[in-house]
Amino acid sequence: VVQHFEYRRIMEMMNAVTGLSALAHEGRLKAFRLLVRAGHDGIAAGELARRLEVPPNTLSSNLAILSHAGLIESRRAGKSVIYSVQYAHMTALLQFLMEDCCGGSTEICTPLRELALACGGADT
Repeated sequence: VVQHFEYRRIMEMMNAVTGLSALAHEGRLKAFRLLVRAGHDGIAAGELARRLEVPPNTLSSNLAILSHAGLIESRRAGKSVIYSVQYAHMTALLQFLMEDCCGGSTEICTPLRELALACGGADT
């Protein structure tokens, strides 16, 4: 049981490093944030390139890195390739970062909790 737990923690750490590394680039971070705002519907690759004002080949490289990190996925819709966020992976990364948050200090955790709850916008 202990070995399984240790292996799981190592894999979580490796996944977190991969995800954070993928996001540690301005172009990839901009693309990811735009996809987060787009929701589950995602955005076509050509539209992403237009909105981000980047050449398609640059965008393609950035999207491949984000995809390899498990942060986004793609699907075909006719002639278009639609990219969207893998919210389960994004949530897992955020959970990993927050897992041992703040040592229980409410003055640190409360604003973070309120920020997470505000994600629903005016509906919350």
